[in-house]
Amino acid sequence: MDYTIENEILKVTVSSRGAELQSVIGKHIGNEYIWQADPEVWGRHAPVLFPIVGKLKNDEYSYQGQTYHMGQHGFARNMEFALEEQTKEKLTFLLTDTEETRAVYPFKFEFRVSYELLNNMIKESFHVTNKGEGDMIFGVGGHPGFALPVEDGVKKDDFYLQVNPAKPRVQVPLEGGLLNWEKRFLAPTESLITITDDLFKDDAMVLVMRHPDNKFSIKTETSRFHINVRTDSAPYVGIWSQYPKTADYVCIEPWWGIADLTDTDGDLEDKKGMNRLASGEDFEASFRMSFHSKVQSE
Repeated sequence: MDYTIENEILKVTVSSRGAELQSVIGKHIGNEYIWQADPEVWGRHAPVLFPIVGKLKNDEYSYQGQTYHMGQHGFARNMEFALEEQTKEKLTFLLTDTEETRAVYPFKFEFRVSYELLNNMIKESFHVTNKGEGDMIFGVGGHPGFALPVEDGVKKDDFYLQVNPAKPRVQVPLEGGLLNWEKRFLAPTESLITITDDLFKDDAMVLVMRHPDNKFSIKTETSRFHINVRTDSAPYVGIWSQYPKTADYVCIEPWWGIADLTDTDGDLEDKKGMNRLASGEDFEASFRMSFHSKVQSE
């Protein structure tokens, strides 16, 4: 079921399935900022990633001597959340463990996803509570896809990515969906990055954030359109668009977790980038997206 919040600037629609952002409409000129899930290219809008981010080696992991199977990015994006709270400018969805989830992930939890409007900004928040007896190990992240307006002679490669603060960042290459940590290198993120299809021929750009409050912006010189994503405390960020089948969108993904490394031993206790919660403890994280008009410059 879809739910809507709005103010004088934005109209935001979120589905209870996966607590997934479906649409962000700029009300002044009616433009859509979110990729509209073309199933021929990428059939999602902005999935929520939990309890893992990325791919597991052989789609499996071990925990306390038992092997479990789980697909890429976890199960939350395919599950029905309950609407817990709705106001004019905020939605909160809740997912709790079930017999189905415990078959692939042996932890008891409450997982809340919230969307809150403030002027032209949306704050997407994650709140994880460990309801079990022992420690809980998990990853969580966002995966919003942003539509690139390519009408009026504007092309995909007219858009660029700008990262602030302007400095190089460590990038870890993906090989078959797994991260090769030994081959990490310094990416030139102090410079503008043109958004081309070939940018993603080797899968997502996975960046390591050494300091909080990084801002990723999608801009173009040909219009006033731009989107800012403030990743706040996210230790990793993925930049991605489908390849080789391509379309006019790009994802900026704040992550509190990453895919398995190529040399992983498969034990969840050893998995890099995971978060650990003691019984009864809470984890909170968020990122912010702001949307600006694509009205043509004079």
